[in-house]
Amino acid sequence: MVTVVTKLVYCFHFSRKYGQYTMNQEISKVREKPPFDRSSSQDSLDELSMEPYWTEIENIEQSSENRQDQEVVIVKEPDEGELEEEWLKEAGLSNLFGESAGDSQESMVFLSTLTRTQAAAVQKRVETVSQTLRKKNKQYQIPDVRDIFAQQRESKEKAPDGIDTQSVRTNEDKYQGKDDQASSLVVGKKELIPLVPEEAPASETDINLDISFAEQAVNQKESSKEKAQKSKDCDAPLSNFRCPKDKTGITRIGDLAPQDMKKVCRLALIELTALYDVLGIELKQQKAVKIKTKDSGLFCIPLTVLLEQDQRKVPGTRIPLIFQKLISRIEEGGLETEGLLRIPGAAGRIKNLCQELEAKFYEGTFNWESVKQHDAASLLKLFIRELPQPLLSVEYLKAFQAVQNLPTRKQQLQALNLLVILLPDANRDTLKALLEFLQRVIDNREKNKMTTMNVAMVMAPNLFMCHTLGLKSNEQREFVMAAGTANIMHLLIKCQQVLWTIPKFIVNQVRKQNSENHRKDKKAMKKLLKKMAYDREKYEKQDKNTSDADVPEGVIRVQAPHLSKVSMAIQLTEELKASDVLARFLSQESGIAQTLKKGEVFLYEIGGNIGERCLDDDTYMKDLYQLNPNAEWVIKSKPS
Repeated sequence: MVTVVTKLVYCFHFSRKYGQYTMNQEISKVREKPPFDRSSSQDSLDELSMEPYWTEIENIEQSSENRQDQEVVIVKEPDEGELEEEWLKEAGLSNLFGESAGDSQESMVFLSTLTRTQAAAVQKRVETVSQTLRKKNKQYQIPDVRDIFAQQRESKEKAPDGIDTQSVRTNEDKYQGKDDQASSLVVGKKELIPLVPEEAPASETDINLDISFAEQAVNQKESSKEKAQKSKDCDAPLSNFRCPKDKTGITRIGDLAPQDMKKVCRLALIELTALYDVLGIELKQQKAVKIKTKDSGLFCIPLTVLLEQDQRKVPGTRIPLIFQKLISRIEEGGLETEGLLRIPGAAGRIKNLCQELEAKFYEGTFNWESVKQHDAASLLKLFIRELPQPLLSVEYLKAFQAVQNLPTRKQQLQALNLLVILLPDANRDTLKALLEFLQRVIDNREKNKMTTMNVAMVMAPNLFMCHTLGLKSNEQREFVMAAGTANIMHLLIKCQQVLWTIPKFIVNQVRKQNSENHRKDKKAMKKLLKKMAYDREKYEKQDKNTSDADVPEGVIRVQAPHLSKVSMAIQLTEELKASDVLARFLSQESGIAQTLKKGEVFLYEIGGNIGERCLDDDTYMKDLYQLNPNAEWVIKSKPS
């Protein structure tokens, strides 16, 4: 099935009536008795608190009337089994089905590192594809999934890596708090977690990144049966989720080498699917098979095409130049302006500015002084709306929207974390620039009156609604979508530091894969050397000497090959951090080190059980050394 979605044509027709927006006269009659029921005493989303959202919808509708160049996105609905087949390919497991089915060493190593819930998610997709292929009478070799996952099927009393379920739950308990459960808004039969007023006090809660999110969900479901009634009575504010301190260092997106990041993405997809499976949420990916787009310009241009265009002007740029310039123009006008982002520019003027920008931006002749601050904000939102494929990507937009259906804020945040990891680089980098800008706007809320909630409601339609058209809808569905997407936008803004973190359990899975692959490669090499009549004992001695590098026990050698010819031998202590190593290097009185500043170079962990990893300042070197004793330690700048 193929669905045609025409952008910039909105199914919303709101009119002001008694201070609220209604879709039409017929629906306004329904709203005289709204099907909303508050499940606790806490203030929750209602039509009045959502007014900035509906106002933004009306502004978008008005601006679209002045835009002639509509873009058509054709989204392919997958056939039976096709979705699962595509999923397995994206997870790097295409060799588990079809003509190429076989025991690939890399896939077997990959599968051996999966948690129970991750393995169950893979098994479910393999079985679906197998059944589909049999229906189509394709005589491909299809491995028995019971054999593939035999190692994962240990006692149900055990969690991944042999940890007792009880100990997993105990470890999880320290991250649990009543703030995870929230009073909710019931729309019909659908329960939503509401946004919380900005003035509400917020507790700080560490989010558990050590244990698989799906495994946590299983444990929570088991323990919540006895605590369900008690939890339902909780009336707690929205937490400020934060990353817990980790002695081996926090890993952020951009810290890993491409080959390891590829493994992270594969694991993130499996983990997200496992989490949704455990919680009973359907995860459907879509694919744009045909998009009519321009091949040059500024608006209605795919991000990748736009960046290729920009990189010819500014090599290495990762965020569209027009996007950067619009944010810069808004900030030049001062972020204290009341109603910033909420008050629209004149629709006719926006249309003329778009045409002028298309003609003059790259020539450098466009007069930015003619762009008012509210016009620049409207142009920024227009840029996001008119991307041929959504900023949150065609493949994962539905998954982002489905986050609203997850039962707790913590699980919503966990899903968003995985989804951010899965975004294409161009989309992720642009989204990050947007969220950082929105946070700067919110930092001035005392003067501009734009709280996190207000900004979330204004921005949500621009990221979500313009790409969900062509769907039959009703008032209840519209309200659910409005409240849900505003909530997701709120979390994206408020928790962006956590969202750009790679969970430790995924990094550990990558380490385990690398170690196992290295062990098997080394074993194969030894066999080869033996066949070639080399002295095996001599090889092992050389190999040991190479790895030890004549460094005494408890000492690491730090190199900076591009910055200094001299390496540093550093004694490991319990308190030595990565920042201390960098400070010692930068304090050198000779060479290029004396011209560098903090933030220009970083300490990297390279080799051993990781490809390459940039260390955060608070990494305790002794703890990391014990985790990866075969690593090399290198100081260098981050790639642009």
